[in-house]
Order: sequence, then C-alpha cells, then structure tokens
Amino acid sequence: MRVESQRQYEGIGIILQVEAIKKESKCHRCGTKSSSLHQNNRYIVKDLPWGEQQVHLEINRRQFKCKKCQKPFSEQLEFVKGRRTYTSRLAKKILAEALEGDIQSVARTGVMTTAEIERIIEDAAAELNGEKPTDLRKLGIDEIAMVKGQGKYCAVLVDIERGKLLAIIESRKSEEIEKILKGWGTEVLERIEEVSIDLWKGYKSLAIEVMPNAQVVADRFHVTAQINSELDKLRKQEKRAIEAKLKSAKTLEQKNEYTRQLAVIKSSKYALLKNEKELREEKEQEKLKQVREEFANIRAAHLLKEKWREIMEKTTSWMRGLLKIRHWLVRAKQHLPNSCGTISRWLTEIVAYFDERTTSGVVEGINNKIKLIKRTAYGFTNFNNFRNRCLLTWRFNY
Repeated sequence: MRVESQRQYEGIGIILQVEAIKKESKCHRCGTKSSSLHQNNRYIVKDLPWGEQQVHLEINRRQFKCKKCQKPFSEQLEFVKGRRTYTSRLAKKILAEALEGDIQSVARTGVMTTAEIERIIEDAAAELNGEKPTDLRKLGIDEIAMVKGQGKYCAVLVDIERGKLLAIIESRKSEEIEKILKGWGTEVLERIEEVSIDLWKGYKSLAIEVMPNAQVVADRFHVTAQINSELDKLRKQEKRAIEAKLKSAKTLEQKNEYTRQLAVIKSSKYALLKNEKELREEKEQEKLKQVREEFANIRAAHLLKEKWREIMEKTTSWMRGLLKIRHWLVRAKQHLPNSCGTISRWLTEIVAYFDERTTSGVVEGINNKIKLIKRTAYGFTNFNNFRNRCLLTWRFNY
C-alpha cells in the first residue's frame, strides 16, 4: 500500500488515504489473476495510534471481474480481515492488552468498543479451533471451582512437560472430557505415556479407556493432603476431648491440668501440618515438640506423615517405593486408617510416581493463573469467552 494523502481532524485524529500498489488481484474462487477493475469500495478502518493521536485508514478494497469465472470478486488485503473495521496489527495490540487486564478497562481507552474487543478475541480463538497437541507425553487432568461453594467445576487439561493449558471444559463430567480427548485423535492419545490425576475414580477410568498406552499416576500432593487432613482431624478430636473434660472437671487440680493440655494443643495446626524441616521459627519448633511430648497418638500420626514425605522425596525406584509404602501401611493402620484405605486402593497409581516422578504441580500452577484470570476478566459474559481468554493467554504469553 502507499499513502495518497493525510488529513487531521480535532477529536477524531489522523486519516490516511491509502491505495494498493498492485493493479491486479487473484480470484479467491479459481485463483486466476485479474486487472479488470469492476468497482471501488472505500471505507475507513482503525489502525495503531500515532503517539496520542488516533489513526484511521481510508482504504479502497477494489472489486475486479474474473475473466475465467466471469464473476466479480473483492481483493484480499493482508492487513485487514474482511468485514472488520480495524487492522490486524491493532487487533493484536488490543488482544494483548485484554489478556493482561480486562475488556472494560481496554474499552474505556476509546480505541475499541466492548463488542469489537470480544470479536477480536473470538477471531483469535477461532484460529485455535482444530489444533491438536503435538508431542504430548504427559497429560495432567484436574478441575477448578467456577463458583466457589456451589459445586460448579470446570475440567482442565494440561501438557505437564511444557506447562501449557490444552483445554478448559465447562463440566468435569467424564463424557464431556472424553469428547475433547477423542477430538484429538487416536494418534495423539496413543502417544501419551503418563496421565497425572487427583484421587478421583472418574479420571482414572477415563484415562484407562481413552489412552491405552498411558500409565495413570496419582498425584503425590493430593495423597499427602489427605494424610494431612486426617492428622488435623485427629488434632481437632483431641482438642474437643480436652475441652469436654475441662467442662466436667470437679477439682481444681483437674481443671489446671486440662487447661495446661488445652494450651499445648491450641494453635498447633501449622506446626503439625507443615514439613518439619521447614519450621524455621523457634516458636513453631517448640510448639511441635510440646504437642508430640503431650499426645502420643498425635506424635505417632505426625511421625508417619513425615515418613510418608521422606518416602516420596527420596525413593528413586518403584520397587523400593512399593516396599517402603507397604511397610508404612502396616505402621499407619492404627493411627491413619482412612489414609491407609485410600493408599491401598490407589497403590498401583501411587507407585507409578517413582518411575518418572510426575506430579500435578504444574497443573496446580496453571489453575492458580486461571483463577486470577477469572477474577480480572470482568468483561467476559459467558464461559466461551472465559475459555478463549485462558487458551489465548497460554498461546501468546507462554
């Protein structure tokens, strides 16, 4: 293109009249080049601003008559898509701003309307449709709450090795996830070697059915979270038992003793659940010491929790891991029965972790980013827009 003239208007900005240099165009139906001008079609589109000045291009999308088809056709312009009122480079800039913030704040700059920004996002997302993962070896499946406390979840599929969001699905139902996975094709699914999941049977059954060559791996952090939960439940039970004894105490000596025990167990949650080697403050270390000296059952459960963490961190082969876990189960049966039941049911998937030490840590990181997008994307009025924003964020920024 070449600039033929320029005009400047207060409150509007700069208008550049541009014309195509070439005198011919190619028919989009048959590919024949034609220089037979049928008619001119001038209109104005928005372009990147010049400093603080808005810039508009007055372009001429010419119509030619195809000698072969004997039908008129409009020339294709690389810098502006058909039926769009803005250039492609402006759309790219607006898209980046919308992904960093939200639609409403970008629209307030006055360059684009809310509807135009949503159209830009839809156009960019349309380019993702039909894309299939390439060289996918490790898949992570998880979910996030769309509306906290209302039981509304969406499923998230992640390429663990690349830390890339592959899909976000409005429901976590197995049939909905299966539809997306099968859309990738058998060639992609058969190459997947590992699938990292939380402790939900639905994901396990889906992985076994759809990805025949993949090893299902139970995420070690979800297992540890269950052990921590049972340890905390034990702490609460002990605390309630002491409070009940204190209420029914008949002598001053009994009241003083139960009051002392209550003071020991109060505010001990953090010291018990955090990794012992990460307790830096002397007060936390002292609290842990007091609780373990005072309550034998909590001490036993806490030592088992720490032993589990050691097994997960230091074991390097599945065989040694299996032997250590079986030994741990024998010791933990009395103190952490619920966790023992879960680990026994998921033993194969837990032991699979020791092969390549695959976890859902990357998935959790992506989930946190998605939650941040959910909080800031005020301008997205439906799930499709929210999904488009998430996918485009990883497409353009990662």
